Amino acid sequence: MRLALHDWSALDASARAALLTRPSVVIGARIQAAVAEILADVRRRGDDAVRDFTLRFDGVKLTRSRVDAAEFLWAESQLTDLDIAAIERAIDTVQRFHAAQRPPNLRIETAPGVVCERIYLPLEAVGLYVPAGSAALPSTAIMTAVPAALAGCPTRVLVTPPRPDGRADPAVLVAARRAGIEHVHKIGGAQAVGALAYGTESVSKVDKIFGPGNVWVTAAKWQVAADPDGAAFDLPAGPSEVMVIADDSAHPTFVAADLLAQAEHDPSAQVILVTPSRPLAIAVRAAVDAQLRALARQTIAAAALANSRILLVDSLDTACTVANAYAPEHLIIAVDGARALLAQIRAAGSVFLGHWSPESVGDYCSGTNHVLPTNGYARAYSGLSLDNFLRTITVQELSPAGLQDLGPVAVRLAGLEGLGAHAEAVRVRLAVLERT
Repeated sequence: MRLALHDWSALDASARAALLTRPSVVIGARIQAAVAEILADVRRRGDDAVRDFTLRFDGVKLTRSRVDAAEFLWAESQLTDLDIAAIERAIDTVQRFHAAQRPPNLRIETAPGVVCERIYLPLEAVGLYVPAGSAALPSTAIMTAVPAALAGCPTRVLVTPPRPDGRADPAVLVAARRAGIEHVHKIGGAQAVGALAYGTESVSKVDKIFGPGNVWVTAAKWQVAADPDGAAFDLPAGPSEVMVIADDSAHPTFVAADLLAQAEHDPSAQVILVTPSRPLAIAVRAAVDAQLRALARQTIAAAALANSRILLVDSLDTACTVANAYAPEHLIIAVDGARALLAQIRAAGSVFLGHWSPESVGDYCSGTNHVLPTNGYARAYSGLSLDNFLRTITVQELSPAGLQDLGPVAVRLAGLEGLGAHAEAVRVRLAVLERT
């Protein structure tokens, strides 16, 4: 599937908008209704429902979903020393970057005798979803488990779909265990989200669910988040996407490889090259054709390329404008002096600067998190970080003098709002202070 090439300057506003439209991934009424039934059944029957859905959707009959010590040991035996070393190295870099994100508690005197504080506390219970559909993702286990552990969340439950043999993917298990996860359940899909959100006999109820998934998982996360008895979720995430800004200084084979790295994720993925160089565009298109033929996931990547394109623009400044309009999950700036363009970027999940920063390294081991907003949500959402596993509580403490100074302001504002009881809660205290 050859990448289509479009001249941005020759297009009107509607045509430009059409080229920045993502592939339609519709969570239709049928899926929403089916997910609602699954969630209700899991809520009602617990583990029995989860086992039934695992047999129905995954073809696996499990007597128990939780991974035991023997299976963790088996997982270690399936990986080579080099495999385990790579996992440990990735955990180390992700730990370094996320540990540096811990915010300090805040304490400030906003007025004489009035002290306000903001204190950070870990979420009590978190659920981590690690997909294992067309590809198992031990990297997602690392990206969710590491910040959960650093935040100090007491209850951390990881779920991942079972393989046909009834075991979990060994690399996922090793990554999870090395990242501090003890509770792993071999369940996936909407039933796993339901188990995390509502709890079952064997799966602990959690307060928030993290990690990407297919449309069934996404629909389930939205539904349980809308239920006061359910669980919050991390951020909107859909099919993967990358935009590459490149000029004549870029290596066509590098750019083609970066585009295909995202295209192989999912048939609904989207990859876009934005460049002021027609020669580069032609060279990248030829390199994509050549590299595609060697891919094991050629069919998936080819389907994604049908959703993808090359945009010819008049300048790198215009390329940045296009990037901000698209708000990509991943943005690669493959130009000499790439950092100079960074100041123009206003909407992107994660940015990769220069010719030697492939997006794949961010997926695995640079240290940043690969759980990122897609579908344009980077305009309003940020990628996963330590903050997502923390919550804040504000505190205020007034001295008698502080209340005497600031209390009349509260009384006046309460009067403006017609809330007499609010005003009286201050007045009664001021009256006591006036008598002492």
